[in-house]
Amino acid sequence: MTFTIEAKDGLARAGWLDTPHGRVETPVFMPVGTQASVKALDSDDLRRLGANAILANSYHLYLRPGTEAVKAAGGLHKFMDYDGFILTDSGGFQVLSLSDLREIDDEGVTFRSHLDGSKHRLTPESVIGVQAALGSDAWTTLDECPPYPCSEAEAAQALERTLKWHDRSVPAVAAARAAGSKCLFFPLFQGGLHPALRRRSAEHHNASPADGISIGGFMVGEDKETTWRMLTETTALLRPERPRYLMGVGTPLDLWDSIACGVDMMDCVYPTRVARTGHVMASGGKFNVTNSRFRRDFTPLDPECSCFVCARYTKAYLGHLLRCKELAAYRLLSYHNLHFMEQTTVAIRAAIRAGRFLDARAEFRERYAEKKPMS
Repeated sequence: MTFTIEAKDGLARAGWLDTPHGRVETPVFMPVGTQASVKALDSDDLRRLGANAILANSYHLYLRPGTEAVKAAGGLHKFMDYDGFILTDSGGFQVLSLSDLREIDDEGVTFRSHLDGSKHRLTPESVIGVQAALGSDAWTTLDECPPYPCSEAEAAQALERTLKWHDRSVPAVAAARAAGSKCLFFPLFQGGLHPALRRRSAEHHNASPADGISIGGFMVGEDKETTWRMLTETTALLRPERPRYLMGVGTPLDLWDSIACGVDMMDCVYPTRVARTGHVMASGGKFNVTNSRFRRDFTPLDPECSCFVCARYTKAYLGHLLRCKELAAYRLLSYHNLHFMEQTTVAIRAAIRAGRFLDARAEFRERYAEKKPMS
């Protein structure tokens, strides 16, 4: 892997990441394909969008269809007919979100499947093995993400467990590489919202043979001011030559604000999730296309948008499809929202290279009106 930083503006960085499946320009927003599919879209849609990096989830794919099925298909790229960069989450977030279905100890996690109740065991080594079988490009490590709020003592216990799991993952990754894998190693960085714990984590990770860092533990309930303050402190602790991947962050303004803190990679289900309820991202701000005032609005979702949805369809038509629960609506609105996110990152990269990132962010914030409720 080669990570090149071409330009900086404040803490914001623009460059590229050369990966086993091509070059990824950074900063980059990665659509989420949890179960080997970005919801409502296919691989041709992703190519048309220019989405050459996505996230998949090894926990969900381990349960269904099973890693052996994906391996028999020739790996995750062939299984889903996608030739871009795939980073797989370890399932650590599910340790938090499905806490009522699991028991955690120093050796790993025992959980009941949310699908059928069957019992499974995850260890740091087995999580690496799952990702090796899937054949994804970048692998993360099993971690314990502390809930919010929690005490510093609780966060410290979770961090120490995560660091031990990291150390057990390193030889498993080395063994996979010795067997021929070209994987990139993006271990989890935790520590809650406690500066001393983030420093402890940084010291550990900076000495690790990692290719990049997956920053977890943000956007778990804290206010945004705390997020950006702690994230800025966190990135300052990390080795600058490694790409920084912030997990689970992805409203349009969050992109600008995360990148302002020194982040290079992000992912989130937000663009496709809100699309399925009619919420549209547009250059003039957010709105809900099912609102009654759009029933006779025969203009595109966004007159400044170059996607095929805006070129061909109107607010009236798309609102009608969604109210009727026509399946085409989910694809069309999801495509548009992801196109908006992709074009936003293109604009961000250009602004960094031009040395006007802060001005461009202020202009975007003024037009997009993040604090304005969706109508």
